[in-house]
Amino acid sequence: MTDYAVVNPATGETLATYPTITDEALETAIARADAAYRAWRDQPVAERAAGLRKVAELHRERRDELAAIIVREMGKPLSAAVAEVDFAADITEYYADNAEKVTADQPIDILGEGTAVIRRTPLGVLLGIMPWNFPYYQVARFAAPNIVVGNTILLKHAPQCPESAAAIEQIYADAGLGDGVYTNVYASNDQAATIIADRRVQGVSVTGSERAGSAVAALAGQNLKKVALELGGSDPFIVLSTDDLDSTVAAAVEARMDNNGQSCNAPKRFIVQEGLYDQFLDKFTEAMRASKMGDPFADDTVLGPLSSLAAAERLQEQVDRAVSQGARLVAGGTRDGAFYEPTVLTDVTADMDVYREELFGPAGVVYKVADEDEAVKIANDTSFGLGSYVYTTDPEQAERIANKIDAGMVYVNIVLADSPELPFGGVKRSGTSREMGLLAADEFVNKKLIRIAG
Repeated sequence: MTDYAVVNPATGETLATYPTITDEALETAIARADAAYRAWRDQPVAERAAGLRKVAELHRERRDELAAIIVREMGKPLSAAVAEVDFAADITEYYADNAEKVTADQPIDILGEGTAVIRRTPLGVLLGIMPWNFPYYQVARFAAPNIVVGNTILLKHAPQCPESAAAIEQIYADAGLGDGVYTNVYASNDQAATIIADRRVQGVSVTGSERAGSAVAALAGQNLKKVALELGGSDPFIVLSTDDLDSTVAAAVEARMDNNGQSCNAPKRFIVQEGLYDQFLDKFTEAMRASKMGDPFADDTVLGPLSSLAAAERLQEQVDRAVSQGARLVAGGTRDGAFYEPTVLTDVTADMDVYREELFGPAGVVYKVADEDEAVKIANDTSFGLGSYVYTTDPEQAERIANKIDAGMVYVNIVLADSPELPFGGVKRSGTSREMGLLAADEFVNKKLIRIAG
């Protein structure tokens, strides 16, 4: 019996199953990763960077094959799947290009005689627990910075992504990084707990739900292991003024529909100044309804199925419950298998469940506010704090709101602007760490002080 299977959400067909790793094979994998670390940490930085650069090249060479895999695994439209492979390559290449910078000594101006530096050294074997919504991108932003600083990786991917997990492991093997530098394990949750507890494993990073993050953090704490968390989000999209409402609405819909609506940092709550509200709602609803839903392999498909039947059923239950509690269903709200219509809700109040929940799919809530202060109040009235979006023609207002919003990221008059050099992460129940950018390479290193007398 295994939880690892490729089930095409567009058809419900089980295409392949993969056996869960045995306890004996898991012990071998941990030992191999630990042995690899003893050698990998001593490799010259330039050689580690060269290995990562080859990983990036292989992503690009195999992009069509890799993209087709994740369309089958989780229903991502093909064009988006190709773009994800390219982004994973870009992220990996970024750390190859910046290897010397992220591993360089940091001199300290001292008060006494002599010298002092901070030297970043690797910790050892790390466990990554990755989600299904971005099977390549999520892995790249965890694995690449940690491998370049000298750590080695055990990777437990989502149970519905076994084929892409194997493909990534093959790329690292073919890039010649060495046996055990990157190892995929089809582990159960109990086996993941065993990995976290193992004395040879020095840290764990998890991207996923609040429930998963809480469980992993508890295990890591019990075993005194470093933990990095990137969890959910219910990002606000604040509209206070605009010179072009059509383009603002187009950005809102494009960001909400990204990855079939299954992106942790997608805008999910649209908070609109009352003078623009009626027009925004009409245009937003029309554009949501117009999003082409269908076969994820088709060129013109904007919205494929959700990642699984269970995911679609979960979203339907949330929307139905919101309506039963008094929310107004402006558009959508119906499901066909794992396909879920673009959905718009309004009249949501703070006493409704949906006010504080994350809608992980093509559904958004639109709020009317009187002014900037009310917009910020609603934006911050959530347990999440991942990303946020502000649309305004007033630069001073943009600065004020950016300072007031409780989130790890604020994007002003732009969406879908993630880039390898920009740190990604949140606050509150959205997480504790940063991925991508130079900050990502600081998560799992020993910032060692070396003080030398004069």
